[in-house]
Amino acid sequence: MPLNRLVPATFAVLAVAVLASPRPVAAQTVMKLASATINDVQHEWQKLFAADLQKRVGDKVKTEIYPASQLGAIPRMVDGVLLGTIESFITPTAFLTPTDPRFQIFDVPGLFASPEHVHAVIHDPAYRDHMETMFLNRGLRITGAIYNSPTVVLTKRPAPTLEDLKGMKVRTFASPLQIEPMKAIGAIPVPLALTEVIPQLQSGGLDGMLAGMPILTAFKYYDVAKFVTDLNFAQIITVNVINEAWFQNQSKDVQEAIRAAGRTAEQQAFPWGVNNVQKTNELWVANKGEILKLPPQQQASMMQTFVSLVLPQRKDLDPSHPLQQPSGAAAHGRWHRHPTKPEPSGHEPAVIAKLDLHRGAIPDGYHRFPGPRV
Repeated sequence: MPLNRLVPATFAVLAVAVLASPRPVAAQTVMKLASATINDVQHEWQKLFAADLQKRVGDKVKTEIYPASQLGAIPRMVDGVLLGTIESFITPTAFLTPTDPRFQIFDVPGLFASPEHVHAVIHDPAYRDHMETMFLNRGLRITGAIYNSPTVVLTKRPAPTLEDLKGMKVRTFASPLQIEPMKAIGAIPVPLALTEVIPQLQSGGLDGMLAGMPILTAFKYYDVAKFVTDLNFAQIITVNVINEAWFQNQSKDVQEAIRAAGRTAEQQAFPWGVNNVQKTNELWVANKGEILKLPPQQQASMMQTFVSLVLPQRKDLDPSHPLQQPSGAAAHGRWHRHPTKPEPSGHEPAVIAKLDLHRGAIPDGYHRFPGPRV
């Protein structure tokens, strides 16, 4: 064939081959969802979020749920979400305190009076929007915020009074606002990752642990220790944080879907979580565990002691302010009231107390205790 005919024929064949070849498929984004816990409200939020996200974006994002510390102990998962090797991590706020001391604001004793109060405050629209971006300077975006459970203490021997807790080695979260209260009542706080607790209880390295009841039943702690004292000095709040750099690499529709799925899962998880606390209390007793309560006067005295750790006596504080009372639910300083939303009946205003959160500052007293790295 003459050369002048061969060249056009060759290009024609190549053109057909190119048109017939499969088009490149956009790479699917994998989103790993990590947690230290299982079969609790954190795990439930992950499942609700994953299902809702799939409805919104289809196969654009593949979610993979890793509960029960499958991706490492809590410090490793924190590092993972900061570095971007883990896209999403859900945890009580206390375990993020070493990353940013502002996280400990949510651990203030007496800040919240009930699950409903937690839910109303952290889901006030204006505050919830602020909360999402509060830690962007650390490379973290909050895409989930939920009530977890009240704080209880598990012990190997009965502790119906504060005297019984003196000298006990008690595992705490990595928050000064758990560590310092335990010191104040004479216990010995031991910040420790969840994966290390059972071996330490079995070996005598620990006498007890602070936790929420759903964790104690999910991991069958009743096989190791039978006694729980309902201290209830703080409501545990859980947040889901995602790596902000990873988030910004997603398309706008995926970003909005992640935000919307997180908010939807929050609302769905709340009644599930409240009911689960009651169910786990019943399950604990069914497995021959005991749930003890402090005498009312001791409970009141303990709360006053714990509050005084956080809020030094100041002339500009109103002594009748709710947080000064054992059952108080407000927080330091003045309420930052949403200008247009009415207060819901039955609890404090549905806004977070000021705490200078909107300016990113910590009130006096909050920097007194360095956060441990656990």
